[in-house]
Amino acid sequence: MISLQPDLPRVATARAERAVLALDRALGGSKVLSQREAMARYSRDESETLPAIPDGVVLAATADDIAACLRICEEHEVPVTPRGAGSGRTGGSVPVAGGIVLACEGMKAVKELSREDLLIVVEPGMITGELQALVEREGLFYPPDPNSLGYCAIGGNVAENAGGPRAFKYGVTREYVLGCEAALMGGTRIRAGKRTVKGVTGYDVVATMVGSEGTLAVFTELTLRLIPQPPEVATLLALFPDVARAGAAVAGIVAAGLVPRCLELVDDGALLALRNNGAAIDARAHALLLIEVDGTGDLDPQLERVGEACTTAGAIDVVVAQDSAQRARLWAARRELSPAIRKLARAKLSEDIVVPRSKVPALLAACDRIRDEERVRMLAYGHAGDGNLHVNFLWDDDDDLPRVERAIERTFHETLALRGTLSGEHGIGVLKAPYLPLEQSPELIALQKRIKHAFDPKGLLNPGKIFLPDGPVSHRAC
Repeated sequence: MISLQPDLPRVATARAERAVLALDRALGGSKVLSQREAMARYSRDESETLPAIPDGVVLAATADDIAACLRICEEHEVPVTPRGAGSGRTGGSVPVAGGIVLACEGMKAVKELSREDLLIVVEPGMITGELQALVEREGLFYPPDPNSLGYCAIGGNVAENAGGPRAFKYGVTREYVLGCEAALMGGTRIRAGKRTVKGVTGYDVVATMVGSEGTLAVFTELTLRLIPQPPEVATLLALFPDVARAGAAVAGIVAAGLVPRCLELVDDGALLALRNNGAAIDARAHALLLIEVDGTGDLDPQLERVGEACTTAGAIDVVVAQDSAQRARLWAARRELSPAIRKLARAKLSEDIVVPRSKVPALLAACDRIRDEERVRMLAYGHAGDGNLHVNFLWDDDDDLPRVERAIERTFHETLALRGTLSGEHGIGVLKAPYLPLEQSPELIALQKRIKHAFDPKGLLNPGKIFLPDGPVSHRAC
């Protein structure tokens, strides 16, 4: 495996062992893992971050378990890495400094579901797709839909401020987190936020913790806003001879004042992955858009206007799914895209850059230029409606790494030149930490580090994530 991550020093073994013994005494042996084989599955996530075996794993079952773990680890000055389902793409739940992994996957309870107040209260380990299915049975809707919704946990979604295809219309996770209970390093528990739609008392601490990647606190309970479920949904597939015309269709849809709930783009390289994975896609197509609209009443006028925009832009074909089963098949192919791409090469690194949606064609053109000049396999797909593209870098040989690194950095520079940002939904984690200074000033980074210090004075909670440590740090190449 190849990694671009910084090489961080691990916690002293003796100190970690003392913490594991104290955790075992406080929580019981069934909740504390210390055998290397048992801990191996907690050493990595879904990113290309190098695995790191922790010194111990706490299997939290209650908020008290989380608080006790954070209290004991602070007493022994041992780092703690919070973990949900391990579905992250930037190394956020990899224990790069050793210490304890605090696994919340067992905390899946639904504490409350209120149709009257349009909210649900859940523990952080609940699987996002299960939450969605639960509320939809009640005629309600939780819009955020990360691609990994079948196995990712809601606590990790909140920690990363996850998005997904429906973000174009409905926004990202932050818009749906009303309040939370969380534990700080040292074991102090806080309750922040509200149950009401309005509320401006004090600083918005919840919004600060959402997207903080487990570096400020560990969620023990989340209060999430729901909305009424749209009664009608329709899905449309449009095929194009090239990605430029697909981009023109996106611009035409937005210019027409249409707001589909999903507006997904797949380029030629990603189409190859889909075809290799068994998808029957017209050989003339070198780009596609997967578009979904929802609402009340007859959706045909919306579909017609979306179809007209695609046809005007030069679509080869426009097909509307005839039933829910056909819709499900279209989305199954889209959700299998990332693993399908992984089959194309030995190593894959996916960046989730974002530009203003009017700049999507310019970004795609820049990626093509970088691909050709650096001789690196690159392909793109993603949420064209909000300008969030997953640009994938593929390689088979370790000797290709210098070109891959140059291609990644050049892509970041192009993104920022188009007034974009380095991450739309995956976060910074380990892999993007070296690049954060490209986007943010030293003064802004220093301010954020002071916020981190206010929550976690000893710097023990998820160290090595978002910000590079102060002082010299080496980088591993393989």
